[in-house]
Amino acid sequence: MSNTLFLRRVLALDSLSCLAMGLLMGIGAAGLAPLFGLAEPLVRFAGLALLPLAAFIGWLATRPSPPRALVWVVIVGNLGWTAESFLTLGQVQATALGIAFVTAQALAVLGLAMLEYVGIRKAAAAVA
Repeated sequence: MSNTLFLRRVLALDSLSCLAMGLLMGIGAAGLAPLFGLAEPLVRFAGLALLPLAAFIGWLATRPSPPRALVWVVIVGNLGWTAESFLTLGQVQATALGIAFVTAQALAVLGLAMLEYVGIRKAAAAVA
């Protein structure tokens, strides 16, 4: 078993979640925005922004040994997404469903960042 298998699997999961959420929010913004109490352009832009990220993270997941610096970019980006999600909730009048949705996806992204951190540490320890 490769010393990067865990990391590559987590990156693949991150990529798939970005793709799924990107399509859901990008295509479904008109229906989701009123349910969440969020502006439609915000939901649409956030969703569409995830699509190139899904491709980039998916590419990283296919590398036999993902470059550490690029994995760190993903981790820091995920932490930024999490922080921005909670900051957004403090600036809008989201519905209870919107608060639950934004909180759940932010915590899921935080979890992925933590797993990616574990993966990068495991890969580095195996090389050392």
